[in-house]
Amino acid sequence: MAQSATFPWKLPAACAAALLAGGLLGWLVHGHLASGVALVAVVEVVLLLTRIRHQTQPMMAIPASASPLQHDRFMTRSRRIASSLRDLRNAASQLPDAVVLLDQEQHVRWFNHAAEDLLGLRRPKDRGVLLQQRLATSDLSDWLRDGTGEPLNDVAAPGHPDSQINVSMLPFGRRQQLLLARDISHLNRLEQVRRDFVANVSHELRTPLTVIHGYLELIDPEDVPELAPVLGEMRAQSKRMGQIVEDLLALSRLETQHQIVDERVPMAPLLATVRKEAEALSQGRHQITLESTAEADLLGSPKDLHSALSNLVSNAVRYTPTGGSIVIRWQRTPDGAVYSVSDTGFGIPASHLARLTERFYRVSSSRSRDSGGTGLGLSIVKHVLNLHQAQLRVESTPGAGSTFACHFGHARVLVPGGRDEG
Repeated sequence: MAQSATFPWKLPAACAAALLAGGLLGWLVHGHLASGVALVAVVEVVLLLTRIRHQTQPMMAIPASASPLQHDRFMTRSRRIASSLRDLRNAASQLPDAVVLLDQEQHVRWFNHAAEDLLGLRRPKDRGVLLQQRLATSDLSDWLRDGTGEPLNDVAAPGHPDSQINVSMLPFGRRQQLLLARDISHLNRLEQVRRDFVANVSHELRTPLTVIHGYLELIDPEDVPELAPVLGEMRAQSKRMGQIVEDLLALSRLETQHQIVDERVPMAPLLATVRKEAEALSQGRHQITLESTAEADLLGSPKDLHSALSNLVSNAVRYTPTGGSIVIRWQRTPDGAVYSVSDTGFGIPASHLARLTERFYRVSSSRSRDSGGTGLGLSIVKHVLNLHQAQLRVESTPGAGSTFACHFGHARVLVPGGRDEG
C-alpha cells in the first residue's frame, strides 16, 4: 500500500530528473539544451508506453472509497496524460533526424519514421533485432562492431545509398543507447557547388591577372620616376593576387582528389630544396637550420609533399621577426617519422589553433597582409597530409614561437634500399 502511495510522485520526479540530465548532455555534446531534452523526451515516451502496455495494474489506481467526482477527475487526468503521450510520440516520429533506441546489446527497441527512411528499418519486424546484423551490408556494421566512441561521418545511408549521413551514439541511462543519424546530402551538394564556383572563378581570373602582371613588368619605373612607388605597389599586389589564384586552384584540386599515385620521395634533396627556398625568402634575416636524422624517404606525391613542406617553412619565415631562428627537422619516431618546423616568431594563442587550417583564416589580418601570405597555405598542408594519411599537429606559445609537425605513419616511411616499413 505504501508503495502505491509513493509511486505517483516518484515517476514525475524521475522523468523531470531525466529531462534535466538530457538537457545537460545536449549542452555538453551539441551546445544546445533543446536537442538533449527532445531526445530524452522521446525515450521517456517509449518507456512509458512500454510500461503501460505490460502493466497488470493501472498506473494510478482509483481508491475504493473514491467519490463519483473524484472518479471523473481521475479519468479526465488519465485521458490528458494519454493524449500528451500520443502527442510526444507523434512529434518524435516526425523528427527529421533518425533516432533509434537500443538496449545494452544493441537490440532495437524503438525507432522513428526518419530511421525507416535513412537506415532502412521496418516495422514491426525490425523491433528487437540486433542492429549490427540488420545493417550488415552497410558501413555502419563495422562501426557498431568495433565500438561507437567516435562519430561516423559522411557514410552512405543504408536506406538511401545515394544519400550521405553522419552517425553518432549517445548513452542513455544505464542500459540504453541512442543512435542518431543526420542526412547531410544537401550540405555535400552545397559544398560541391562552392568548390566548383571557386575553381571556375580561379580559372577565369588567372589569364587577366597574368596579362596585367606582364604589362606592369614591361613598364620601367626609371622611365616614370614619379610613378615608381605606385608601380611597385601594383606589381606586388598583382603578384599576390596571382598567388592567391594559384593556391585556390591547388586547393580545389586537392579537395576533389581522393587518392594519389605513390612514388618514392627522396627526403634528402627535398629537404635541401625547402631550406634553399626558405633562405631565398628570408634574404638573410633569419638563422635557418636543418636537422635530418631520420635516414628515411616517404611514399607519396613529390609535388604535393613539396608544396606542403615548403608552405610550413615559408610561413615560419613570414611570421618570425628579423633575427629569429627557424629549425627544420626530419626525425624517426616509434609511430613512423615526423617533419617539423619550429620558429621563434610571434606565437599563436590557443583559441586560434583549432581553426588554423581553415581557408583564409588569419590570426592577425594586418600581419598576414604585410607578410604577403594568402591565408590558404595551411589549408593546402592539411589536404596534402590527409591524402598521405598523415596528421598536422601544432604547438605554440604566444611570444615564444610555434612548432608545426607532420606525423607520417609506418606505411608511408621508406627505409634506404627501397623497402617500406609496413
